[in-house]
Amino acid sequence: MIGKLKGIVDSYGEDYLILDVQGVGYIVQCSARTLQKLPPVGEAAALAIETQVREDAIRLFGFANDAERDWFRLLQSVQGVGAKVALAILGILPPGELASAIGLQDKAAVSRAPGVGPKLAARIVAELKDKAPAFTAIDPVAARLAGEDDVRSAPRPVQDAISALINLGYSRPQAAIAIAAAAKALGDSAEASALIRRGLKELAS
Repeated sequence: MIGKLKGIVDSYGEDYLILDVQGVGYIVQCSARTLQKLPPVGEAAALAIETQVREDAIRLFGFANDAERDWFRLLQSVQGVGAKVALAILGILPPGELASAIGLQDKAAVSRAPGVGPKLAARIVAELKDKAPAFTAIDPVAARLAGEDDVRSAPRPVQDAISALINLGYSRPQAAIAIAAAAKALGDSAEASALIRRGLKELAS
């Protein structure tokens, strides 16, 4: 099995590149985001590789790093997610953002990927929610506040601040992360107005 390839970029296709490794051209499929980061034709490149062997073909998938490859594997553990959909998701969400989206149950972020409808996005975040913490350090306070039931049990200033940011057009996970950071910085006695101001600074940074 091939785990890594290092060679010269021979050419690019719509969703793949041909990597020349000592005279052998390997066709490697990649996400749009990974392809955009690779060097021009004729320059050296290195990719973490996932090899998939089927009865009728052997396919190589390339990734900028091992974390991206790990997420590619993990996504395909969800029913209805194949290699194409997994690459589409990684094309819009780098590993850190994907882990946060799953940890915060942000279905909307995942459903932005081509081929991922609301039902599949909900299944992905639900089935992988217990595995996401292993891939990123998600603020547990923010994760709690991302759920409506937990927001209702939060202090009134925190509830009001989150509602205010949502009314300004931010998603619930975005608002939860910002206000969790604001509450951590300002303390438990902070008023809603102070939390909102600090939260907006967090979102702008």
